[in-house]
Amino acid sequence: MVSALGRFLRTTAFRLTLVYLVVFSIVTVFLIGYVTRTTNELLTRQLREAIDQEVAELDEQYQAGGLRRLLTAIDQKSRAPGAGLYLLADFSGNPVVGNIADIPPAILDDAAETAHPIRYARFDGDRKQNHVALVRVLQFDGGFRALVGRDIGERDRFRDLFGRSFRVVMGVMVVLALVTWWFVSRRVLRRIDQVTATSARIVAGDLTDRLPVTGSGDEFDRLALAVNDMLGRIDDLMKGLKEVSDNIAHDLKTPLTRMRNRVDEALGGEPDPARYRSALEATIEESDALIRTFNALLMIARVESGGQPAETATVDLAGIAREVAEFYEPVAEEDGVRIEVDAELAAPVLGSRELIAQALGNLIDNALKYGRVEGRAAVIRVAVARDGASAVATVADNGTGVAEGERERVLSRFVRLEASRSKPGSGLGLSLVAAVMRHHRGSMVLGDAGPGLKVDLHFPAVEGPISNKG
Repeated sequence: MVSALGRFLRTTAFRLTLVYLVVFSIVTVFLIGYVTRTTNELLTRQLREAIDQEVAELDEQYQAGGLRRLLTAIDQKSRAPGAGLYLLADFSGNPVVGNIADIPPAILDDAAETAHPIRYARFDGDRKQNHVALVRVLQFDGGFRALVGRDIGERDRFRDLFGRSFRVVMGVMVVLALVTWWFVSRRVLRRIDQVTATSARIVAGDLTDRLPVTGSGDEFDRLALAVNDMLGRIDDLMKGLKEVSDNIAHDLKTPLTRMRNRVDEALGGEPDPARYRSALEATIEESDALIRTFNALLMIARVESGGQPAETATVDLAGIAREVAEFYEPVAEEDGVRIEVDAELAAPVLGSRELIAQALGNLIDNALKYGRVEGRAAVIRVAVARDGASAVATVADNGTGVAEGERERVLSRFVRLEASRSKPGSGLGLSLVAAVMRHHRGSMVLGDAGPGLKVDLHFPAVEGPISNKG
């Protein structure tokens, strides 16, 4: 119990609740204090105005009918119910008429022009109980003095009411704050405990586990969705790493074994320089293929890690496509393949000229290797066009194409659809293209060229002058 309470007291929810409680308490104290003071001033001003008005009326009565009429007016007013206080005293201070039983004698000698508070006793109450009133004294001929006042007990009761209301509000606020803290803390701790438990299972090796999502759309759900996406990506990378390891063991073991057997065979017979030379040349050729494979793996790793040192600038996608196609034209002519280029209009994109050229070169190289069918003139089409906010580079051939169910798989490393693997290649060409597109925040779409394979590279288009760098 103590441990659980300690956890609650250390939670952010408790600290936030405490801060909110303090802030709201300060605001409430200020608000109630301000309202109480303002209301008190307003009521006091109204009482003073009412007293001043009655003093003026009594003076008018005296001016109109003398002392007798003044006495009659004060007698009538003192008999009326209400909080009004009236007294007419002679020159000796003895009460003549009124509803006040006892006041300090010195009050009648104070003929101030503004009402001021005094203590008094009523005729109809306990003479020992003092009340407080605002009064003014008006002096007349012959030493007669009239006192007019208003009891301020209602004003004080109103102020006490505000005080009690403040205490009630503060109590309710504290209770609600504690209840809110309790429920929020329990909910937050429950979600955090779920995250902790799931994280422990993931650390233990279960990368398929995911953080729970309640569907409420709150910040915990948004965090869980983001973390789950990250875990999914990590899981995919781990699976990819395992596949790559398996493929490396499978694809590189064969050529290394072949190289070893070739060298062993050359050394096993009679000394023959011609056989040695042939074995060395074949070994060098096989080694170059292995180096190209490792270079492709390193290039993919650098691009995907963001560590590719190539310079980024605004480059012309159409210009790069024309240059790459022109570079491959001699090889294509030797193989009897025609390359058609449709990239006349400039298509500026932000990226690395080197990586984009590498990606287009890989696509054309793949088309040269796998885009030919017996009895059909081989054609490779390279095109660049604008599509809304994207610049699209397309490389298409008229070969056998790739089945729709295999198009995602061929983007993985070391995947080759040719079962015999008689043609040169490592199965890394399309993987490198996919990595380059992720690096440029673009997308790669494989489609049907009817017949053949069509690959569309979508780059975010930009506006502005094209740089010669990149």
